[in-house]
Order: sequence, then structure tokens, then C-alpha cells
Amino acid sequence: MEKLLFAMALMRFISAAVEFTAAMIFLRLKSLEAALRINALLGLVGPLVFTAVSLIGLFGMAGKVSPAKLLIIFTGVLLVLIGTRAG
Repeated sequence: MEKLLFAMALMRFISAAVEFTAAMIFLRLKSLEAALRINALLGLVGPLVFTAVSLIGLFGMAGKVSPAKLLIIFTGVLLVLIGTRAG
């Protein structure tokens, strides 16, 4: 369990480092167009990190939570992804 928790935290730390680096690049380039392009790439990273961290957590809970509750949690994660989708 501790390994999974560490993996979840590590993924979030890496994600935060990527976000911080992107913000620094925004300031260094001083270009709105470049910032928007970088921001578009970050828009792809966020949902991937969310999904990966959620799946790691669900994997860790698999033996401790009933299958029905796991299905409810998985459905919730899926609804968040669908609800935040563009379009």
C-alpha cells in the first residue's frame, strides 16, 4: 500500500514540476502565442495524470472495497473525465 501511495504522490509531484516549468517558460518567452501552445500541451497532461493516479488508487483499494463500490468509484472518475471534456 505504501508503494502505491508513494507512486500517486510522485506522479502529482512530477505533474506540479511540469506545470511550474511551463509557467517559467511562459515568462521567459514573453509570447502569448507560445504560452497558449504550451498551455494546450498541459491540457493533455492533466487528464492523463488524473486518470493514472485514480487507477493506481483503485488498484490499491481493490482488495479492501466491494466490487460494487469500486464500480461506483470508477464511474465517478469516468464522469469527471466526461464532464470536463471539451465540446
